[in-house]
Amino acid sequence: MRTSPRSLAITQGDPAGIGPEIVAKAFRDAPEDLRGCFAVGDLETLRRAAACLQPLGAPSLPLASITHPDEVWEVPPRCLPVLSLPGLSGPVPWGQISAAAGRAAADCVLWATRAALRGEIAGLVTAPLHKEALSAAGVSYPGHTELLQAEAAAHEGVPLSAMPVRMMLASDELRTVLVSIHVALRDAIAAVTHDNLLQTLQITHAALSRSLGHAPRIAVAGLNPHAGEGGLFGREEIEVIAPAIAAARMLGIGAQGPFAPDTVFMRARHTAVHPGEFDVVVAMYHDQGLIPVKYLGVDKGVNVTLGLPLVRTSPDHGTAFDIAGQGVADASSLIEAVRMARKLAA
Repeated sequence: MRTSPRSLAITQGDPAGIGPEIVAKAFRDAPEDLRGCFAVGDLETLRRAAACLQPLGAPSLPLASITHPDEVWEVPPRCLPVLSLPGLSGPVPWGQISAAAGRAAADCVLWATRAALRGEIAGLVTAPLHKEALSAAGVSYPGHTELLQAEAAAHEGVPLSAMPVRMMLASDELRTVLVSIHVALRDAIAAVTHDNLLQTLQITHAALSRSLGHAPRIAVAGLNPHAGEGGLFGREEIEVIAPAIAAARMLGIGAQGPFAPDTVFMRARHTAVHPGEFDVVVAMYHDQGLIPVKYLGVDKGVNVTLGLPLVRTSPDHGTAFDIAGQGVADASSLIEAVRMARKLAA
């Protein structure tokens, strides 16, 4: 019988990037937020990451090797619990793309995903991986989201099409959900279909209804400048987006739009002096939705995968190879991702 809450796993990310470093810094600087969390990765890689904080005069961060997620509750604060996976490559050169680093990052994500699907942990927070390193390792998925989707579908015994997922980037000021994720821009435009948008609205409504405790107010961005200006700059808004919104509203989903994409994010932004008109913006493609949230502050943004039968969050930045190993990487977004995962897993 379980006597303690389920723990959260934090994957080390690409060992050549800042992932291990921000994991170590988060455990050092936010011990209360990180209570009940553990890192999944290579012990020596994480030890090197903790050591790179020392030149800045930081106190030493001890590491504790654990063999099961439940052991994390026995580890004292300001100590980094590590569940070290067998077969991972040890420390690799900072800032260099390699198949070994990509394989190690992928193996950590796979372990944590499977543990979450089995109910052994409450969820996972993923430190950044590098897509080129992932590809060099022979991993056939371009990023975390697609890898998680495939694992969840296999666990549930359903085809990939029956496990639709969407990416949400969220901060305390703005949330945005994407219709398409890591595809070329011309493919992203082709992905703006009635069915894809309606499915995105359904996933967004279901996920945020649970986390907010009420049906979300959803704004839908147009694809074209000025949302097509009545067909002058494209007809996707008239022929695809507006009908999908109407279909969603028939299902009881509070979707509105399409709105001009250059102003809708400002209307949805929530601040102390200006409450947002909407709880979330559905954006038509990756950069349209992510640039506004990241501009407001990478340190505050959290990536959440919607539609999975598990909780997964991550910081909203990449591997930052150019500063890896210098001890200067900011762990704020990772800490926010842990806080978000706890809320979603509650």
